[in-house]
Amino acid sequence: MAVIELNQENFESTITQNNFVIVDYWAPWCGPCKAFGPTFDTVSEEFPDVVFGKVNTEVEQQIAAEFRIRSIPTLMIFRDNILIYNEGGALQAGQLRELLTKAGELDMDAVRAEIEQQAAAKAE
Repeated sequence: MAVIELNQENFESTITQNNFVIVDYWAPWCGPCKAFGPTFDTVSEEFPDVVFGKVNTEVEQQIAAEFRIRSIPTLMIFRDNILIYNEGGALQAGQLRELLTKAGELDMDAVRAEIEQQAAAKAE
């Protein structure tokens, strides 16, 4: 699957209308971002059920601010509209494949139950 550019117009709909989305926050001046870009593109071809998106933090400053991006590259994974991964730093291809495989294996019903438990505990 091709990597899509995410912006203010399509970010929310991309996250909410797809079951599995990985987002790469990057900037044109960032050396590690430039080095990671080809890896992100290559691995995207191996996971056709995952939407791969990129946010240029220089252009899409509001999105970067909303998600409190402090370092780039930063990767986020959303499953069923739930943020399940949020880490800064570039990954090697094997690490990215492993991360996506593990994220895909998560039991999202269990994740939702855990979120509900945490919310209930906070409410007490």
